[in-house]
Amino acid sequence: MCELLGMSANVPTDICFSFSGLLERGGNTGPHKDGWGITFYEGKGCRTFKDPLPSCESEIAKLVKHYPIKSCSVISHIRQGNRGEVCLENTHPFTRELWGKEITYAHNGQLSDYDDLQPEFYQPVGDTDSELAFCWLLDEIRKKFTVKPQDMAPVFLYAAQLAPQLKAKGVFNMLLTDGEHLLAYCSNNLHWITRRAPFGKASLIDVDVIIDFQKETTPNDVVTVIATRPLTENEDWHKIEEGEFKLFKLGELI
Repeated sequence: MCELLGMSANVPTDICFSFSGLLERGGNTGPHKDGWGITFYEGKGCRTFKDPLPSCESEIAKLVKHYPIKSCSVISHIRQGNRGEVCLENTHPFTRELWGKEITYAHNGQLSDYDDLQPEFYQPVGDTDSELAFCWLLDEIRKKFTVKPQDMAPVFLYAAQLAPQLKAKGVFNMLLTDGEHLLAYCSNNLHWITRRAPFGKASLIDVDVIIDFQKETTPNDVVTVIATRPLTENEDWHKIEEGEFKLFKLGELI
């Protein structure tokens, strides 16, 4: 299985601390050695870094780790491949345009018997079940919403309604964002935590790193992190139950 990492914040925030913990699981403290990727939203655009190499030894990952890009929405993924070869086009996250917005997605799990997923408008570039499911989701959203809605929240709620159809085909843990909203759908393993004032210290599980968030934030900051497994050992993470979802907007649960 792969692992997911997402962040939703009300102010541009760097994710270096959490990303450092995730990278260790990409071939060091975990078996997810078949590539990694991360997408940051900046204004109307997004910046993506990907590498089919294990994240624990990727030079690109080291660059991102030490380059504090600030963003209000981030999705990252480390891969343990089961569908499709290990190559750049099969590396998550995947991004497509919808109504002039960049939509980014990553999936943890494995699907079977998905021949009935036949997207018409969006087509996968690689050959993973994950990207095919993403294209199908976006196609179904386009059918439901024939014009761009003023509020994107109903779009993400509809994606959450579609997710059980994919869960029925296997394990389907998903992160989906437009840079403002972030949807987390859980098939079997997904956790989240929201940090706000008063901020304290946190210690990573996978590497000996401690951060004092009070020194890195303002009293008005709200930062939510979503991960397959908790990344810190001294904080209370919330588990999303099987078949449930959480929708965040700029750090807040909505």
